[in-house]
Amino acid sequence: MAPEREMIRRISPFALPVAIGAFALGTLIDGTDAGWSAAIAIAVVYLNFVAHGSSLALAASISPTVLYAVGLGGFLVRLGVIVAVIALLQQTDWFSIVAFIAALVPSTVALLVVEMKLLSGRMQADLWTD
Repeated sequence: MAPEREMIRRISPFALPVAIGAFALGTLIDGTDAGWSAAIAIAVVYLNFVAHGSSLALAASISPTVLYAVGLGGFLVRLGVIVAVIALLQQTDWFSIVAFIAALVPSTVALLVVEMKLLSGRMQADLWTD
């Protein structure tokens, strides 16, 4: 199995419980609108992670050049999607940008820490099979 898909498999069971926790915390702090905004942020982080891992796994199976292009270009595309989601949600009356960002930033950092821990001591290239 591609290491990127293995990472997705290992992280996926935590997405829903973390989203529920973000909803509960947001709701406790500032009402259900903030709860939904925080839960959506968790979904955005998770879907961004899945898109990143899946696209890298596919690109790695094609060639190193495609992998490089997807790694760089994919980052910009995914960042653009996050900005578009925020812009669309800000058109609604219920969306809380504060709750969204308050959930998005720490969950992204936590996800990066987990990724580093899972890959610690192993080079990414060592994980790929030809």
